[in-house]
Amino acid sequence: MLKPSLQLKLGQQLTMTPQLQQAIRLLQLPVMELQTHIQEALETNVMLDVEEPAGETTVDENPASEQVEQAPTPEQDFSEVEANWNDRGVTASTDSGYNPGEPRPNRELADQTADTLKDHLLWQLEMERLDPNKELMGQAIIDAINDDGYLVDNLEDIRETLLPDLDARMDELEAVLMLIQKFDPSGIAARDLSESICLQLDQLDKDTPGLALARLIASENLELVAEQQFTALRRKLHCDDEELDHAIALVRACHPRPGSTIGGGGTQYVIPDVYVRKIDNRWVVEVNSSIAPRLCVNSTYAGAIGRGTDHTVLRTQLQEARWLVRSLEIRDETLVKVARCIVQKQQEFLDHGDVAMRPLVLRDVAEEVGMHESTISRVSANKYMHTPRGIFEFRHFFSSHVSGDDGSEHSAVEVRARIKQLIGQETPKKPLSDNKIAKALSEDGIQVARRTVAKYREAMSIPPSSERKRLASCS
Repeated sequence: MLKPSLQLKLGQQLTMTPQLQQAIRLLQLPVMELQTHIQEALETNVMLDVEEPAGETTVDENPASEQVEQAPTPEQDFSEVEANWNDRGVTASTDSGYNPGEPRPNRELADQTADTLKDHLLWQLEMERLDPNKELMGQAIIDAINDDGYLVDNLEDIRETLLPDLDARMDELEAVLMLIQKFDPSGIAARDLSESICLQLDQLDKDTPGLALARLIASENLELVAEQQFTALRRKLHCDDEELDHAIALVRACHPRPGSTIGGGGTQYVIPDVYVRKIDNRWVVEVNSSIAPRLCVNSTYAGAIGRGTDHTVLRTQLQEARWLVRSLEIRDETLVKVARCIVQKQQEFLDHGDVAMRPLVLRDVAEEVGMHESTISRVSANKYMHTPRGIFEFRHFFSSHVSGDDGSEHSAVEVRARIKQLIGQETPKKPLSDNKIAKALSEDGIQVARRTVAKYREAMSIPPSSERKRLASCS
């Protein structure tokens, strides 16, 4: 017979507190949106005040011989829980004085940044939460997509670029490609115009008039449309004028260069999040204190709140003010951690330029600072570092690697810089072919295939040797 009983169990459970949710949102905001968010908070919360500057901005130094120090966090540390913020089991807590009965502003700021096509696709790839191997395949495929949105390398070439790190099967690459072809913008990652139009047509409702005929035209008869051979097209497809008109209208409504619809949204004004300077032969990293005012809790108003029920709204605003102040501190701490790690690993680049860029992936920084790779990806997006060599997005310092003969590793940025250097030193009327460039790199211990040289050259908008020779002859 069952008897009622009481049992005491101890356990740990991770909860996504409102403070942590706010810290995550602020971490991902670019500078302009952060400024807007802070201004709105100052206008709506009487408990917030602007702290008068008492001295210079705190400087975080990074001597070459020292390890990166982990900034202490007096409350619940962001790095301890950030890897789980996307877990479906994580729920929001309503403790710490928050009253669910009181309305609170929760504005989701629209992303005003003009991401490149690659950024846009990589973000969507990250949202798929693929296993590491498939994510690498997806990144390689996205690298092979040009600004118009077309896949310029065949899957066999992409497979070879993954070696020796990953020996992918062709059917696996094809599956990842099909996934990317479902990304926004519609028609992306196609291998030709016909496939791109077919992908765009697949996004339409199945009951759209003329859709089946439009697919047939896109897959087999685009030449007849381009030549306006409508009589021959009508005879070949066994359709009447109205059906053909509907189908052609659908085909012409598709974008011939889907990738061009992403990015390039006007002039971009970049405000650096951190400054990097060399002082006494040491690289120093400091937060850009001019980004936003330093906030604090208004002690006068906070001290005037009683313990009764008459000040519920003010107590809620006080708690929100404390959360915001702490969240901004966490944001700065995290940015400095990541920036210091990047600077430590890329000191050669800062001293000598692109030819000295070391291979660096998200995992390297994630392990160094004790965070998840997805967090490093978020921190690196739309965050900028002011260096003596210019202003760079954090993502600029991340690069895949190419193996050398002696077992050393060379970053893709370094390889591109060397290709550009070789072309700059060539005899104009006897330019180097991609094959000769590959051999020259091989002599320096960098094994790069001819097609990889061509890919990097095209990415830098450098014409092939035949075109360079023609241009030299005309000048």
